[in-house]
Amino acid sequence: MLLMAAAGNAQQTPVQAQSPSTISYSIEDKLPTIEITNVSYEIVGQGIPGRPQDQRLVLRKTTRTRQVVDEIGMEASTTVDAWPLGVDLKQRPIYSVNVDGADARTLNNEILEISRGLEEVEWWSVYKLGNGQRLFDTYTPLLQFSISREVQTLRYVGLEVPPDDTRDARLKAANVVAVLTYASAERVIREALITCDDPKQAALLRSYADSERKVTRETSGAIRISISQAYPSPANTIAVVIPVAKDDLDLAHAQAPGRVHVAAWKR
Repeated sequence: MLLMAAAGNAQQTPVQAQSPSTISYSIEDKLPTIEITNVSYEIVGQGIPGRPQDQRLVLRKTTRTRQVVDEIGMEASTTVDAWPLGVDLKQRPIYSVNVDGADARTLNNEILEISRGLEEVEWWSVYKLGNGQRLFDTYTPLLQFSISREVQTLRYVGLEVPPDDTRDARLKAANVVAVLTYASAERVIREALITCDDPKQAALLRSYADSERKVTRETSGAIRISISQAYPSPANTIAVVIPVAKDDLDLAHAQAPGRVHVAAWKR
């Protein structure tokens, strides 16, 4: 249940909305199956990029899951609907995001993140909170930091490891390892394509099962991408370090092992 009596010039009208959460347990083809629908509401404060400065948003987050008991993975879909605070929620939302995934959450009154990894591979999609447009995908936990000490100016970094069925034919090339994205809450500032001259090593570095990836920020402010072989193989970690200068990736001074390259890339 959500009950709002909003204050402010454009938010005087009381609004009430109710959405049910449900659970069902059944036997399908002799397999115990659980289906859950969860609905939650969230109020997002003022200062959302791309919205009027004093506007707040109401988010309705609906997640539907279906899972066979004791089996790995599940089916899940999440819908996030957004309205200005004070608007009747029977009206059409200003945007809706609907994807396969779960655990939708807002960060810093700026972005929306949805977990997309429903089986063994973890990955996330990141969206603009103001209008629901997709910013980028990341296969490592989202890295965030401020580029200024005086005034918080947040930047977000993700690493996309393209799956075999990626829609972008360029990312199916045998030498592709990953794409690093550097973004604000409003736009992608720069993308960097990481490649390897050895197709076999590139395939290993790209593998979800055989490699593990980590993206961190060094004390110098540079972004470090570490890729290690998964246990029980020796780690044999390789690192790519990309400086950040003038609010951009300084690709000219990127450091990478032999036969590994970093170059600017655009979708």
